[in-house]
Amino acid sequence: MAQSNWTVLSGSLSSPQIEHGVTAGVAKPNGGGNNVYGVNSLEIVDGCIGLIPNLANFAPMAKGGTIQAAVKRGVSGGPTGFAPMLFIGLGTASVSGACYILGLSDGNPYHIELRKGLLSGGLPDAGVNPASGSHILMRSIAAFDPDQWHHLRLDMILEGTGDVLLQCFQSDLGSHLVTAPVWVTIPGMEGPQAPAINGFIDDALAINTGSAPLTSGRAGIAVRLEDVTRRAFFDHVEVHRQL
Repeated sequence: MAQSNWTVLSGSLSSPQIEHGVTAGVAKPNGGGNNVYGVNSLEIVDGCIGLIPNLANFAPMAKGGTIQAAVKRGVSGGPTGFAPMLFIGLGTASVSGACYILGLSDGNPYHIELRKGLLSGGLPDAGVNPASGSHILMRSIAAFDPDQWHHLRLDMILEGTGDVLLQCFQSDLGSHLVTAPVWVTIPGMEGPQAPAINGFIDDALAINTGSAPLTSGRAGIAVRLEDVTRRAFFDHVEVHRQL
């Protein structure tokens, strides 16, 4: 998709608080092209920037879908105060809407986390607690230091029962090009019913998360920022819709 195919969500941070756009000045993931998309905070901020594709049938999608991208927490002015995210199921064209969020938590070191909640709330580094608190649904066993690319994928599958199945995958960029991923489940994010069911079920009865599942919406990329000189990067973003 070209730059014109993306729309910035309302309520997003903007200049002079942040700079965002493509750059060739950052190391690419394995197999990456000429540029990556990046966000850099220029002031002490407290907010979020998000982008969605504005293509027909994607804004919003009638059912679920898939969002995948290479994601990196860049070397910054400090180890916390920011979180890059992939999201899906966003019901409004605003950062204040609720959605499913997969990304790199705001921690030192950080984890890969799946959360249900307001996009503007980001990804606090917290333990799994699906139905209350930070509403972290699943969390990686491994913790990581900054400046590492992660190739991540989040599937949102609307079932005939009204349940929504959320599955999280990663591809090892040390072994596989970003253009040719080999997806495997993220250790620790197999889901509470594994191995019978891979992933997390946000059930139609509103039991597992304490609220009804999100059954449609928008997908995209976002960064939550809480300080100056915080940097995050994305490459090879793909969005697919459930038919």
